[in-house]
Amino acid sequence: MDRFDARILEALQLNARATAEALSDHVGLSADACRKRLARLRASGVIEAEIAVLDPASVGRGLILIVEVTLQHERKIALDRFKAAMQAAPEVMQCYYVTGHADFILILSARDMADYEDFTRRHFFAEDNVLRFRTSAVMDRVKTGFALPVDAA
Repeated sequence: MDRFDARILEALQLNARATAEALSDHVGLSADACRKRLARLRASGVIEAEIAVLDPASVGRGLILIVEVTLQHERKIALDRFKAAMQAAPEVMQCYYVTGHADFILILSARDMADYEDFTRRHFFAEDNVLRFRTSAVMDRVKTGFALPVDAA
Protein backbone atom coordinates (compact mmCIF):
# COMPACT_ATOMS: atom_id res chain seq x y z
CA MET A 1 0.00 0.00 0.00
CA ASP A 2 1.41 3.36 -0.98
CA ARG A 3 0.38 6.91 -0.13
CA PHE A 4 -2.17 6.98 -2.99
CA ASP A 5 -3.92 3.88 -1.64
CA ALA A 6 -3.86 5.38 1.86
CA ARG A 7 -5.45 8.64 0.64
CA ILE A 8 -8.11 6.71 -1.30
CA LEU A 9 -8.97 4.68 1.80
CA GLU A 10 -9.10 7.78 4.01
CA ALA A 11 -11.49 9.47 1.57
CA LEU A 12 -13.70 6.37 1.25
CA GLN A 13 -14.04 6.08 5.01
CA LEU A 14 -15.58 9.55 5.04
CA ASN A 15 -17.80 8.89 2.02
CA ALA A 16 -18.10 5.37 0.60
CA ARG A 17 -20.11 6.77 -2.33
CA ALA A 18 -17.23 8.94 -3.60
CA THR A 19 -16.80 8.52 -7.33
CA ALA A 20 -13.49 7.78 -8.98
CA GLU A 21 -13.59 11.32 -10.34
CA ALA A 22 -13.99 12.80 -6.85
CA LEU A 23 -11.23 10.55 -5.53
CA SER A 24 -9.05 11.66 -8.41
CA ASP A 25 -9.25 15.27 -7.23
CA HIS A 26 -8.49 14.28 -3.63
CA VAL A 27 -5.66 11.85 -4.38
CA GLY A 28 -3.96 13.44 -7.36
CA LEU A 29 -4.32 10.50 -9.76
CA SER A 30 -6.49 10.05 -12.83
CA ALA A 31 -10.02 8.71 -12.35
CA ASP A 32 -9.04 5.55 -14.24
CA ALA A 33 -6.06 4.98 -11.92
CA CYS A 34 -8.38 5.43 -8.91
CA ARG A 35 -10.86 2.91 -10.35
CA LYS A 36 -8.07 0.34 -10.82
CA ARG A 37 -6.76 0.90 -7.30
CA LEU A 38 -10.29 0.61 -5.87
CA ALA A 39 -10.83 -2.66 -7.71
CA ARG A 40 -7.54 -4.01 -6.33
CA LEU A 41 -8.31 -2.84 -2.77
CA ARG A 42 -11.74 -4.50 -2.94
CA ALA A 43 -10.45 -7.74 -4.50
CA SER A 44 -7.64 -8.06 -1.95
CA GLY A 45 -10.02 -7.65 0.98
CA VAL A 46 -8.55 -4.40 2.28
CA ILE A 47 -12.02 -2.93 1.72
CA GLU A 48 -14.27 -5.42 3.50
CA ALA A 49 -17.60 -3.68 2.95
CA GLU A 50 -19.15 -0.39 1.97
CA ILE A 51 -22.08 0.31 4.28
CA ALA A 52 -24.67 2.91 5.17
CA VAL A 53 -24.63 4.08 8.78
CA LEU A 54 -28.21 4.62 9.96
CA ASP A 55 -29.57 6.76 12.77
CA PRO A 56 -30.90 4.11 15.21
CA ALA A 57 -33.79 6.25 16.47
CA SER A 58 -34.97 6.93 12.91
CA VAL A 59 -35.53 3.21 12.35
CA GLY A 60 -37.11 2.56 15.74
CA ARG A 61 -34.00 1.07 17.39
CA GLY A 62 -32.98 3.98 19.62
CA LEU A 63 -31.78 1.90 22.56
CA ILE A 64 -28.13 0.95 22.07
CA LEU A 65 -26.60 -1.47 24.57
CA ILE A 66 -23.08 -2.65 25.25
CA VAL A 67 -23.10 -6.12 26.75
CA GLU A 68 -20.27 -8.12 28.29
CA VAL A 69 -20.95 -11.86 28.06
CA THR A 70 -19.06 -14.50 30.03
CA LEU A 71 -19.37 -18.13 28.99
CA GLN A 72 -19.19 -21.03 31.38
CA HIS A 73 -16.97 -23.10 29.05
CA GLU A 74 -14.71 -21.86 26.26
CA ARG A 75 -14.54 -25.09 24.32
CA LYS A 76 -14.33 -24.62 20.57
CA ILE A 77 -17.78 -26.02 19.88
CA ALA A 78 -19.34 -23.74 22.52
CA LEU A 79 -17.49 -20.69 21.23
CA ASP A 80 -18.47 -21.44 17.65
CA ARG A 81 -22.12 -21.95 18.64
CA PHE A 82 -22.24 -18.60 20.47
CA LYS A 83 -20.44 -16.79 17.63
CA ALA A 84 -22.89 -18.23 15.10
CA ALA A 85 -25.88 -17.17 17.22
CA MET A 86 -24.56 -13.61 17.51
CA GLN A 87 -23.80 -13.41 13.78
CA ALA A 88 -27.36 -14.50 13.03
CA ALA A 89 -29.01 -12.12 15.52
CA PRO A 90 -30.12 -8.98 13.66
CA GLU A 91 -30.06 -6.97 16.90
CA VAL A 92 -26.30 -7.49 17.25
CA MET A 93 -24.46 -4.72 15.44
CA GLN A 94 -20.98 -5.77 16.54
CA CYS A 95 -19.62 -8.78 18.39
CA TYR A 96 -16.06 -9.17 19.61
CA TYR A 97 -14.42 -12.23 21.18
CA VAL A 98 -12.10 -10.60 23.73
CA THR A 99 -9.61 -11.15 26.51
CA GLY A 100 -10.20 -9.87 30.03
CA HIS A 101 -13.16 -10.20 32.40
CA ALA A 102 -15.70 -11.17 29.74
CA ASP A 103 -15.46 -13.48 26.74
CA PHE A 104 -17.52 -11.36 24.36
CA ILE A 105 -18.43 -7.70 23.97
CA LEU A 106 -21.63 -7.03 22.05
CA ILE A 107 -23.03 -3.80 20.74
CA LEU A 108 -26.68 -4.23 19.95
CA SER A 109 -29.81 -2.24 19.29
CA ALA A 110 -33.30 -2.63 20.70
CA ARG A 111 -36.62 -0.87 20.34
CA ASP A 112 -36.93 -0.54 24.11
CA MET A 113 -36.03 -2.37 27.32
CA ALA A 114 -38.77 -4.98 26.81
CA ASP A 115 -37.27 -5.78 23.40
CA TYR A 116 -33.84 -6.17 25.02
CA GLU A 117 -35.30 -8.41 27.71
CA ASP A 118 -36.72 -10.63 24.96
CA PHE A 119 -33.24 -10.78 23.37
CA THR A 120 -31.68 -11.81 26.70
CA ARG A 121 -34.26 -14.56 27.19
CA ARG A 122 -33.61 -15.99 23.71
CA HIS A 123 -29.82 -15.68 23.64
CA PHE A 124 -28.56 -15.64 27.23
CA PHE A 125 -31.05 -17.34 29.55
CA ALA A 126 -31.92 -20.06 27.04
CA GLU A 127 -28.21 -20.77 26.41
CA ASP A 128 -26.82 -23.08 29.11
CA ASN A 129 -23.27 -21.96 28.43
CA VAL A 130 -23.83 -18.26 29.23
CA LEU A 131 -22.58 -17.85 32.79
CA ARG A 132 -23.40 -14.14 33.12
CA PHE A 133 -23.82 -10.93 31.20
CA ARG A 134 -23.47 -7.28 32.16
CA THR A 135 -25.24 -4.53 30.27
CA SER A 136 -24.54 -0.82 29.84
CA ALA A 137 -27.08 1.40 28.10
CA VAL A 138 -25.68 4.07 25.80
CA MET A 139 -26.74 7.54 26.91
CA ASP A 140 -25.18 9.47 24.01
CA ARG A 141 -23.53 8.35 20.77
CA VAL A 142 -20.45 10.55 21.05
CA LYS A 143 -18.66 8.93 18.11
CA THR A 144 -19.67 6.04 15.88
CA GLY A 145 -18.07 4.52 12.84
CA PHE A 146 -15.47 2.15 11.58
CA ALA A 147 -12.84 4.57 10.25
CA LEU A 148 -9.25 3.48 10.82
CA PRO A 149 -6.11 5.61 10.55
CA VAL A 150 -4.37 4.55 7.34
CA ASP A 151 -0.62 4.77 6.94
CA ALA A 152 1.21 4.20 3.68
CA ALA A 153 3.67 1.33 3.79
